[in-house]
Amino acid sequence: MQEVLDALGIKAPVVVAGLSGGILRALSRHRYKVREMVASPICGALAAAYLTLPVVHYFRATGVPIPSPDDDTTTLAAAFLIGVSAMWISDIVFEVVVRRFKPEKEE
Repeated sequence: MQEVLDALGIKAPVVVAGLSGGILRALSRHRYKVREMVASPICGALAAAYLTLPVVHYFRATGVPIPSPDDDTTTLAAAFLIGVSAMWISDIVFEVVVRRFKPEKEE
């Protein structure tokens, strides 16, 4: 699996950090749904995989005082936060889609 991720230009620890953020967000819910336990963590991992390094470099370029992006701690912390944020966004999107296509009850 590591070779596949490397071929795609994705760091495996970043994916794991994003997935962990997504899972933590999913476990904080009172009710568990399939989309929160499966789809949302995957969205968090994908967002972390593709957005972490550009976000870290953007913050560095704009002068935001962050530790060196060469330090894995900074990158993994950013991946975790992006994973959690992607979970929130995917929860909202999934809820809108479900409400839009859900058949209305007849009275």
